[in-house]
Amino acid sequence: MKNSLTRREFIGSTAVMGAALSTMGLNMKSNAFAAASEEKIYKTQLYSGFICGNLDAAAIENVAQFGGQGIETTAWNVDLNAAREARKIAESNGIRIHSVMRAWTNLNQADQLKTDIESIKTALKNAAAYGADAILLVPCRIDNAGPKPWDFEIEFDPQTCKVSKVVSGDNAPYADYIKLQNEATEITYSVLEELIPVAAYEGVTIGIENVWNNLWVKPEFATAFVQMFDNHWIKFYYDMGNHVKYAKTEDWLRILGGKNIVKLHFKDFLVDQEKPAGGDFVPIGKGSIDWLSVRDTIEEIGYSGWITFEDVNYFSKEQHVQLFSEFAAGKKFSVE
Repeated sequence: MKNSLTRREFIGSTAVMGAALSTMGLNMKSNAFAAASEEKIYKTQLYSGFICGNLDAAAIENVAQFGGQGIETTAWNVDLNAAREARKIAESNGIRIHSVMRAWTNLNQADQLKTDIESIKTALKNAAAYGADAILLVPCRIDNAGPKPWDFEIEFDPQTCKVSKVVSGDNAPYADYIKLQNEATEITYSVLEELIPVAAYEGVTIGIENVWNNLWVKPEFATAFVQMFDNHWIKFYYDMGNHVKYAKTEDWLRILGGKNIVKLHFKDFLVDQEKPAGGDFVPIGKGSIDWLSVRDTIEEIGYSGWITFEDVNYFSKEQHVQLFSEFAAGKKFSVE
């Protein structure tokens, strides 16, 4: 009995095989298309930053080794030559010193006003020497928390940002808070107006951060305050975890809008109205923030730029890089 196929049998068998391979190819293409369609494609570009103190070669090289892209330094009060040298080391390692954290000042305290204004000028000059394009500034604070975070309903004059009410109904219990808020707004506006020429000369934006200083705690109010300046050199440095107890992170982002945000901080907060502080800071992905929705909102407002970690004690640096990569791609976090 012959094992060879007839010509007709051969043609038939190859046709069947061809059909099977064609179907397999279609399935493979279909599966590949389905997988690709699950990947989100964003136009906005995000870059990962890490907070560092004094920037010697070892510190900068460490950031480069674990995959960080940039640095926000707390070393605002250094010699200009030291800042220039740090910039050279950073650039040789493919790292950008993108921001300087001046952080807390007390512009609403007369005995510290002159010193703090000079310190902001120093931070701006050193930021330029580092090659940074912004400083983070908390201009002042008040020792009065006002209403509970979830009870705020602020009424203010959009031209002056002077507050008239902070809750619905009787505002008498919050008269001191309103007075302190308005005084802080007035002095901060006055000082930053004076500093705009310095910021413009150095090419460095002053980013006002939302932090627990009991001021400008709602997104509409904070946005109005920044817009009062109507100036490129005064923007908002938005920390995505700091004020979630006052409003959702997505609401802050949408109301501020991409044009009013100079940079972002990356940390998480779990809201708990039973706790005195309104909740606790927690590892990224363990709090009240919907990070997938936040990434989509960043795309929606058109923000491209730096996002700097501020919760570095929860994970290893390599895990933070992974978290950032997943966040930027709109993926669920895999780091536990």
